[in-house]
Amino acid sequence: MERHTTHKFWLKVSAIVIGFFGPVLTLGTIPATNELARFGLDILTWPIDGFPNYQSQEIRFLSALTGGFLVGWAVTIWMLSTLVYDHAPETVRKSVVYGACAWFVFDSFGSITSGHWPNALWNILVLLAVVGPMWRPARPSV
Repeated sequence: MERHTTHKFWLKVSAIVIGFFGPVLTLGTIPATNELARFGLDILTWPIDGFPNYQSQEIRFLSALTGGFLVGWAVTIWMLSTLVYDHAPETVRKSVVYGACAWFVFDSFGSITSGHWPNALWNILVLLAVVGPMWRPARPSV
């Protein structure tokens, strides 16, 4: 039962980690509030050189889309932890772990192919934070 409690807790941690980035990116759509998003992307596209600058409509639009998706993903994980986990712990655990791994592969691949390979390294840290102890099954194998 201890792993059950740990997984439910970590699902909430995952939701918070993922959800943190959503409002930051959404606020990146507004010139007066885009500095945190701009600086975050500057770090992820190492070296820190002032690029991207968030002046183009395209980057602000992509920021809006990404922010919305991240908030939606975070809310989904939070709701899975509160409404579904007790009924299907292994199914919820696998859904979140497989979803995070799919994000990792596609985000990292896109980062590398677009010339921003340092983001793939950051993705390793985010993947570990999102998945945490959920690598282990919800119930011990019998």
